[in-house]
Amino acid sequence: MSKKVTRIMKIQFPAGGAKPGPALAGAGIQMPKFCTAFNDQTRERMGETVPVVLTVFEDKSFEFVLKTSPTAELIKKACGLKKAASDSKQTVATLSADKLKEIAEYKMPDLNANDLDGAMRIVAGTARNMGVKVEGLDA
Repeated sequence: MSKKVTRIMKIQFPAGGAKPGPALAGAGIQMPKFCTAFNDQTRERMGETVPVVLTVFEDKSFEFVLKTSPTAELIKKACGLKKAASDSKQTVATLSADKLKEIAEYKMPDLNANDLDGAMRIVAGTARNMGVKVEGLDA
C-alpha cells in the first residue's frame, strides 16, 4: 500500500548547509532528520546551490530528489562573475563553447531537451539573458 502524499515542495539550499528554518517550517516534517540526510548527500557539492524536490507524506515521512545546480549559477561560476548584467543588452563576460557544452552535459537530466544540442541552446539562452556572450553562437 502506498503512502498518501500531502505536499510536494521545491526548495534550494547550499550544499551541506541545510538548517531547520522558515523554508522547511511549512513542510510538516522532522526538520533535523531532513537536514542531516540532505547535508550528507550534498557534502561533495560544497559551494553550490542545490535545488531539491521534497515529497511529504501523510505520516510525516518524506522523500527528496536532488537536482542539478541552477544554470545561471553555473554560468556565473564558469565566467568568474559575482552577478549577471542588469540588462541583457550589456555584455559582462564571454562563455567559451567548451564551457557551454560542459554546463549543458551537466544540466541534461533536468532540462527539457531531447539531445545535447538542444540543451546547449537552452543554456546559451540563459547566458544571453544574463549578458554573457557565447563564443561561436553570437555575432
